[in-house]
Amino acid sequence: MKIQAAVIREAGAPFQIEEVDLAAPKVGELLVKIVASGVCHTDEVAQQQIIPVPLPAVFGHEGSGIVEEVGIGVQDFKKGDHVAISFGFCGHCENCLSAHPHACESLNEINFGGVMPDGTKRLSKDGQELSSFFGQSSFATHAVVSADSAVKLPDDVDLLMAAPLGCGIQTGAGAVLNALCPKFGSSIAIFGCGTVGMSAIMAAKIAGCEKIIAVGGNPSTLELAKELGATHTINRKETDDIVGEIVKITDGGTHYSIDTSGVPDFVRKALNCLRMMGTAVVLGATGELTINVQAELMGPAKSLIGIIEGNAVPKLFIPQLLRYHKEGRFPIEKLMKYYDFKDINQALEDSGTGKVIKAVLKM
Repeated sequence: MKIQAAVIREAGAPFQIEEVDLAAPKVGELLVKIVASGVCHTDEVAQQQIIPVPLPAVFGHEGSGIVEEVGIGVQDFKKGDHVAISFGFCGHCENCLSAHPHACESLNEINFGGVMPDGTKRLSKDGQELSSFFGQSSFATHAVVSADSAVKLPDDVDLLMAAPLGCGIQTGAGAVLNALCPKFGSSIAIFGCGTVGMSAIMAAKIAGCEKIIAVGGNPSTLELAKELGATHTINRKETDDIVGEIVKITDGGTHYSIDTSGVPDFVRKALNCLRMMGTAVVLGATGELTINVQAELMGPAKSLIGIIEGNAVPKLFIPQLLRYHKEGRFPIEKLMKYYDFKDINQALEDSGTGKVIKAVLKM
């Protein structure tokens, strides 16, 4: 079928909305009419080819929409179902079979290699195949996705609001609720107040953390962080000793910390602001980092861990987050600004400059 999709043909080039061909769903797949797609920093990273997804490609990996067709063997979905779409995974490796799809042994190939879980492609134009992204390519009016990656939503859930649950929001909230599982009354520092960081802040409040410290550089964003659950904020542009300030606030250091920035210096700060036996989490794509292992890690018995997609099983975790939202405990709509699909390049620019926290495209 003919669809409209935002295509990238050269590294760093702007998105061009083009008419392309989308093949019919195969065994175990769905055809979804995309209603909305979140814009994530990972899309920009792929656009710039920092993550070398084969070009030409259609990006987008936080899609939501309505099922239009189901492939052979699909039992859990029917035409008209509302869905959110999350990351792709193989479903049959050791990690997938032990309920860790976020650590699928084929995760990079499926999500960044330009192919669907079966190793083939669904998008093309004039006979040339186009790479997919995260097994969905939701910067388009329609997408073919694996039923395993789709999460059925209640009909009363706003699909515009639900779109970013499949990656950024899930990543931040899951790092807290699925991986760290902080003790009631504990302390946590969160570096970066974008979508991932804000989601972690809300999750830390749900978990009952007593001190939640948000570190960012935008005064208005830090005010929103306090509204969402941060008990303390630190403006990194106005504070010379961020680690010292966190240690002072917590009387010795936090139990947990999360870096969402991917900046090596802030990862190190996240590690150094911990108390003995604390745990630091890396959520941002980070390059080389040099630390003194004895003094900063092993000696104080700390842990430094990487987490992918919030350690989530999306079919279980996304409905849980929606329940928190319905209860008023997870107000993710406060992060979002909506853009028409045709304004995709503006949405990417505003996201990159920090003008908006979570840009969401309306198809």
